[in-house]
Amino acid sequence: MAGARGSLALWALGACIAFSAFAATAQTALPDLPPEIAPGDLKSYLSVPAKGVQIYVCSKTDNGFAWTFKAPEAELFDAAGTRIGKHYAGPSWEGLDGGKVVGAVKASVKAPAANAIAWLRLDIKAREGTGAFTQAAGILRVATEGGTAPAAGCDEARAGSELRVPYTATYLFLK
Repeated sequence: MAGARGSLALWALGACIAFSAFAATAQTALPDLPPEIAPGDLKSYLSVPAKGVQIYVCSKTDNGFAWTFKAPEAELFDAAGTRIGKHYAGPSWEGLDGGKVVGAVKASVKAPAANAIAWLRLDIKAREGTGAFTQAAGILRVATEGGTAPAAGCDEARAGSELRVPYTATYLFLK
């Protein structure tokens, strides 16, 4: 009896692993995209919702002081809402499965939502390990909400201070 339960548990574990691999490689429909960030022949294989902050630093510029972008910091989730990784400076996307990619912005367009960070198309410039993210040839950042730096509040007294602005986005991994 214990052997049968053990075999069933192993079979169930194998089925879950197989389903996870299938889900991670299933094609995801692209939203309507501006031509500037359209991915050409690349197809989306993974849709990853993100929730976090865009980090800005109060810096002296040629025109006085302004909030300048420093880095993102976000948690990445699967469609069921389970945390699958993190997004941070680089820009980097690192999965809990051991894979990591670093992107380079190829194109940017104004987001359709007010006060939302731009939609981006990124190329992959580096990979590390293996995992769902390392299959990517590119990434789209779409469906952004929030994350923009305020126009005011940065002055000489606040120089060097950081501001963390909440945002959400969907990252579409392309291959």
